[in-house]
Amino acid sequence: MFTSRRSLIGGGVAAAALSFLPVAVRAQNTTQTPARFNPKPGTWSSFEVTTRVDLTVVDGRSQVWMPIPGLQTTWQSTQASRFSSNGNSRLMATGVDDVRLLHTEFSPDVEKPFVELTSWVRTQNRSENLEAAAKGLNAGSLESEEPSALAYYTRATRLLPTDGIVAKTAQDITQGARSDVGKVKAIYSWLVANSWRDPKVRGCGNGDIKTMLETGNLGGKCADVNALFVGLCRASGVPARDVYGIRLKPSAFGYKQLSGNPARLQGAQHCRAEVYLQNRGWVAMDPADVTKVMRYESDHWIKNTDDPVVQPVYQALRGGWEGNWLGWNTAHDVELPGSKEGVLSFFMYPVAENDAGRLDSYAPDTFQYRITAREI
Repeated sequence: MFTSRRSLIGGGVAAAALSFLPVAVRAQNTTQTPARFNPKPGTWSSFEVTTRVDLTVVDGRSQVWMPIPGLQTTWQSTQASRFSSNGNSRLMATGVDDVRLLHTEFSPDVEKPFVELTSWVRTQNRSENLEAAAKGLNAGSLESEEPSALAYYTRATRLLPTDGIVAKTAQDITQGARSDVGKVKAIYSWLVANSWRDPKVRGCGNGDIKTMLETGNLGGKCADVNALFVGLCRASGVPARDVYGIRLKPSAFGYKQLSGNPARLQGAQHCRAEVYLQNRGWVAMDPADVTKVMRYESDHWIKNTDDPVVQPVYQALRGGWEGNWLGWNTAHDVELPGSKEGVLSFFMYPVAENDAGRLDSYAPDTFQYRITAREI
């Protein structure tokens, strides 16, 4: 829930602040083998993240929606946000998936419409040993959920059906698995073995998992591969969710494909996944990043997870991830307030519309937005 303060600054620019209650662009290939990839929790990093939108083409009434980090977890502390704009801006919360956003409207007579949003967050690495989890050992920090919440994260959505070919595929993959950990490990391994990073897919993909399975084309990007992971888990009775966010800085372990350039984060948006395991809480997963490392990290496409470049990533992202990334929200099928252009599959890019329609969020140079981060 927001508490906000608003004031007027010279030139008619509105500014406000809010506080939360406690609670990539493809890098060049390299043949260098990173020494290790072994993120462990315990050390927090603080970031200031700024997104600025400048509308250079005004066609009637214009609107901009910008995601605000809304997660309060054992691995992310969302602290505060502040904005400035020469339009009419409102801080909003929508849905039950931690969606926080800034909605700004511009009248046709506003010259050089702009809105700038700055958020402050703290993040840390995550790590859960699934072998130990399967044996009930070394339980980590449990993020418990009510039964109604767990049922919500096994539901079907528009692009994540849990019946038909999704249910049949999940059943085939998890045959013989006797626990939620066993099912998750089987789905993760199957995905890494059968899906791949497809450079032709725009942005992060759209996560239409039924079409992926029906066509047999399991190539995609993070919002495709990790959505398929989430859908297969849900169809297997394991609560799961996508977490939509953005990379903030280079990987501490030298992996270029797992890095963000803090001076230019347009294109650094990345979707991850979580599963809820009994007596463990929410556990990190990211099979999509394994496929990205396999495709791009070396000077050739690696197709074996035993490769020394891939193996540490394959192991670590099955239960963990690096804290050089923030999560915006966990929402599917997002309805933007005031939009005339229909439901978004997910919300991790700035979105803008004018009387001619919706601008292309995957073209930041044309859309004219910029995202930067600073570690503090």
